[in-house]
Amino acid sequence: MQKNQKEESCALKESSKGSACKGCSEKEACQSKSQNENELIEKTLKKIKYKIAILSGKGGVGKSTISANIALYLAKKGYKTGIMDVDFHGPSVPRILGISEDKAELTDGKIISVKVGENLKVLSLGNIIPDIKEAVIWRGPVKISLIKQFIEYSDWEELDYLIVDCPPGTGDEPLSILQLLGADTGVIILTTPQKVAVDDVRRSITFCNRVGNPVLGLIENMSGFICSKCGNIENIFGEGGGEKLALEMHIPFLGKLPLDANVVKNSDSGLPIFENTSQPVMDAFDDIMKSIIEKTK
Repeated sequence: MQKNQKEESCALKESSKGSACKGCSEKEACQSKSQNENELIEKTLKKIKYKIAILSGKGGVGKSTISANIALYLAKKGYKTGIMDVDFHGPSVPRILGISEDKAELTDGKIISVKVGENLKVLSLGNIIPDIKEAVIWRGPVKISLIKQFIEYSDWEELDYLIVDCPPGTGDEPLSILQLLGADTGVIILTTPQKVAVDDVRRSITFCNRVGNPVLGLIENMSGFICSKCGNIENIFGEGGGEKLALEMHIPFLGKLPLDANVVKNSDSGLPIFENTSQPVMDAFDDIMKSIIEKTK
């Protein structure tokens, strides 16, 4: 699915607001292609009831883990769910869901996603590239083109929920995905309690305000470490940063998830974090998911 040099050049022209297209012999063909792409994207999105992007201005806060488990939870509750992993430089979703060895296929002009159970479909670069150990060295236009293809040619059909795991920051991929999915796409912001993380995550909230997408709420992850011996919670990343940020930025606070060693083991083994972990984690995640479902009804 990689674009050749000519196609990348065309994408670069589009990013300069059309000024480089003047006098180009391929301008009409390019415009026709763009119109067809928009029609295919619109056709796909009409079949999806609720779209939720998971964002964080900070890397390493557990965004892919939470994205994958939100999708798993919804699917287990009977909702037809898709998850689109657009973190192309670190596609972690396949490992978290236990499908690292499965491959997506291209058949009859459709990308055949990888299925997890009865109700969950997954599109991730991790299930497409031949060797997951190789670095993905792509410029922005190539990545944006692949995001479009994920939407245009997916085999999702009708979905109750589409969950999108975005890379950290407020750059090309998050901006493109929100613009492509539309202003009705809700956003869940993820942070840890640490002040360094909160500072970066605050920018994600102002980013959503600028682009016009509603913030469904904020989750504070790694909110205290649960000791496996005594059950005591140690606030190794600080305390209350996420809740204070939500209050400051006037967005809903969805809840906080403690840090449990079993969550790490489950994620590495392809198991849900809401099973076989400590009761505080399971209870907290269940409450968060009930809030998310309530906000989308």
